[in-house]
Amino acid sequence: MKTNQISKNFPVVCVGGSAGGLDAYVRLLKNLPANMGVSVVIVNHLRTVATMLHEILPHHTEMPVTLITEKLDIEPNHVFIIPEKRDLHVLNGEFRLKPISKPWGWPDVITVFMRSLTEHWNGKLIAVIVSGYDGDGAAALCGIKDVGGITIAQKPDTAGQPDMPESAIASGCIDFVLSPENIAQKIIQFANEESKTK
Repeated sequence: MKTNQISKNFPVVCVGGSAGGLDAYVRLLKNLPANMGVSVVIVNHLRTVATMLHEILPHHTEMPVTLITEKLDIEPNHVFIIPEKRDLHVLNGEFRLKPISKPWGWPDVITVFMRSLTEHWNGKLIAVIVSGYDGDGAAALCGIKDVGGITIAQKPDTAGQPDMPESAIASGCIDFVLSPENIAQKIIQFANEESKTK
C-alpha cells in the first residue's frame, strides 16, 4: 500500500450521468447525510459547455461541493464535480485531470474514471449510473464488481433519459435498480456497514 494512501480507504461513490442527470443528482444529494464518511464524485458528460453543477448543487446538500482541479485531494464528506473537456483519473489519493481522450462521438469519461478507481483506489467503490444518453460507464461496471464494489442503476422510469441506465442494466453487472431516493438509502446502508467493519 502506498504510504500516503493508508488513510485513503474510505468509500468513493461515482455518480455518472448526462442528459436529465441534474434531477437525479439533486434527488440523490438531498437524501444523503453530510457525515457518512464517503466521497461523492459526479462525472457528468459535458464536452464544450462549462459545468454549472458546482454552483447549483450546494443548494441541495450540506457537503462541500468542489469543481475538481489537478492533484486535488480526495476527501470524505465532500461532493466533487468533473470539469468539462477532461478525463478524470485517480492516483496516490488525488484527482488527476487529462485532456479528454474521446473528443468526438459520445464521451466515455465515466468509464475512464471508474476504471482508474478500480486500479488506484484502496477503499470500497459504489458505481451509480443515472439519467443520460448513450451508455457511458456500462463497460466499467463488471470491473467495479470484480474488485468487490457495488453497482447501481437509476430505475429507467424515474430517469429523464433512460438510455444510460438501460445500457448499465444490459451489462449484466448491476446489483440494484433503484430510484434516486432509494439509491441514497442504499449508499447510507453501505456506508454504515463499512464504518462498522473498521
